[in-house]
Order: sequence, then structure tokens, then C-alpha cells
Amino acid sequence: MAQRTERLLDTRRTGHEAGRLEEELKSRVVGQDEAVRQVVNTYQTYLSGMNSPGRPIGNLLFLGPTGTGKTRLVEALAESLVGDAKAVLRIDCGEFQHGHEIAKLVGSPPGYLGHRETHPALSQAALNQHHTPTVKISFLLFDEIEKASDSLWKLMLGILDKAALTLGDNSKVDFSSTIVFMTSNLGAKDMQKALRPGLGFAPPEIGGQHRTGLAAQEINAKLADIGTAAARQAFSPEFINRLDRVLTFRPLGDSQLRRILELELHLVQQRILSTGAERMFVLSPTQSAKDHLLRTGTDVSYGVRHLRRTIDRALVEPLSNLIASGQVAAGDVIRVNYSPKLDRMTFSTSAQAPAALACRQPAAMPSVPRPAALADGSAALFA
Repeated sequence: MAQRTERLLDTRRTGHEAGRLEEELKSRVVGQDEAVRQVVNTYQTYLSGMNSPGRPIGNLLFLGPTGTGKTRLVEALAESLVGDAKAVLRIDCGEFQHGHEIAKLVGSPPGYLGHRETHPALSQAALNQHHTPTVKISFLLFDEIEKASDSLWKLMLGILDKAALTLGDNSKVDFSSTIVFMTSNLGAKDMQKALRPGLGFAPPEIGGQHRTGLAAQEINAKLADIGTAAARQAFSPEFINRLDRVLTFRPLGDSQLRRILELELHLVQQRILSTGAERMFVLSPTQSAKDHLLRTGTDVSYGVRHLRRTIDRALVEPLSNLIASGQVAAGDVIRVNYSPKLDRMTFSTSAQAPAALACRQPAAMPSVPRPAALADGSAALFA
């Protein structure tokens, strides 16, 4: 009789499609690898047909300081799966701080004034409008959930538990093919206080050693405990029990902000290449310019959004003036530098970019931008 041998299976391996998704999300969302991994696990469970029947694909609560990538991760998921970051049905909970405003979501019942004129935001058509022939998943985002009224939380209980909602006209909406995301800044101040000793201007790198001696895993666990405690204090037990995962987004470190800066500069170059052949020029920021953007655009309290505002103010607006005043010609290389003496960014042009590069169309977002070196040592942001 043949002897049966056992083979140990590796539960950490993912399928090809989930692995590809994880790579794409990490290229778009910097510094939140654990949150990305958990979102991919939810998608993998759906692909395997193992998600709970009669419930949404996943109910995920994202906690953490503003500007750490919570909303961006949802948009990146939609962009990766259906090709459009705007395929997310977003509910701004700040607009639902009073009970009567729920009518904007479900519509007014028959007999009420304006019943026929009220189009519910959570209709089946709105939920499924971005489905593709290959991906039949909807993305529903309740942004800043802590600002919602009790009426909205009660409304959400049925969605999170039974994947069902009854509208004002008694029609039913099915959420069983939906991933429900909720974001919140609950616990953000306590997280920043926990990281503040020995920080400098930003937290340490993920995977590195904290300056106070705490390992990265200990820091992540501490931040997760702070976020979970804040959520349990703010939300009812029946609401918490309907969540599949509570994910904490940690503040971004220096190296992650530098990577984000490169991605944002790459997006600026793509916008330049999209303006038309007569305006296509090459952006070449020096290291001093990048350092200045990081110094003035980095704030632990405001995260990446502050960096984007700084890029718009210090780079995009001056470039717009150069374009509008006719100082930039197609094919120019615009060198951007920071002058300590003038305490501002300076812009100059000294060479013509190769025609083949100047006329290139915007390329897909790379996982890690690789700037091409110019003769003067600065970097040209090509895709």
C-alpha cells in the first residue's frame, strides 16, 4: 500500500492577479504597504469566491492622520481594477450631520414634497455605472465617517451587514458586489504624539529602527492600538462588529515623502505633455529645488496634501506664467533651481530637448520614476 506523504502549503502566496494588483497599488500609494496588503487580501478572497454571501465584498475602516493616503488608496484601487480613479461613489459624511439630510442618499418617500425630483445618491445605477465587462465591482467610500449623524450610521448598519438598502420608493439596492470603505481621522492627534519624541520633522522609515529604540513593528502595533481604541470609543459595538478590517495609516517618513515628491513632479511633467504639441517642454528640477519643496511642503499635521499645495504654488503657478507670457517654446528644457540668496525658485532655459523626447505623449505612471540626467547634472523628468 502506497504511503501517503503530506506537503506543507504556503498560505502567504497570492494569485497572479492579486500579486499584480499589489504591485500597482504600491506604485501609487507610498508608505502604506500593510494597508495595501490587507486590501489585496480582501480582493483575493473575492476572486476565490470565499467572501461571505449576502454581505459586501469587504467593509474596511481606514484610520490615520490626514494626508497619509487613505482616500488615495481607494482611488488607486479603482484605477487599477476599472481604469478610472473617479469610479468611486464617494459620500462626504460632513454633508450628513443632520438626520433629514439622509433623503439625499435614499430619496424622499412617496407623498413627500419633491419626491419625484429627488434622485438618491445610493441607487443601483449609481453603484454599478463603472462596471466593466471583466470587473463587476463597485467602490463605495464614506469619507470622514466620524462627522456623520446617527441616522447615517444606522442606515449603514444594513449595508454593512446584509448588503441591502431600501430606497424611498421601496426599491432595493444590492451591495453584495461592493467594497465599502470608510475613512476617519479618529486618533490622529494621539498617533502624532506617540511618534513625536525624537522625530525631527517626520517619522522614521517603515522597516527601519525608530530613534527611540522601538522597532517598526512595535510602532505600527502601537498606532493600530491607538486607532482601534479611538474607533471603539466613537462608534457603537454593533457598528464595529460589522467591520471586516480596521487599518491604521501611519504618518509618512522622509524617504517616503521624497518618493511622493518624485511621483508628483512626474505628474506635473505629464500635465505639460498633455497641453499640446506647441507647449511641450521638459521640466528639469535640481536637487536643491527638490530639497526646498520638501522643506517648505512637509508638515506632519497635513501630510501629502500640504506638499501638493506647495508644488502648485512654487512650481505650477510660475510655469503657468511662463507659458502665458510666451517665454517657453516647444522643446525647451526648463531648469528649476532654488536660490538661497533670493529665497525662491528660479527658472531658466539653456538648451533644446531632443525632438523625440519633447514630442512624447504622456506615459503610464511608473512604479519608480527614473529621471534622465542632463549635461549640467540636473534631472529631466521623462516617463
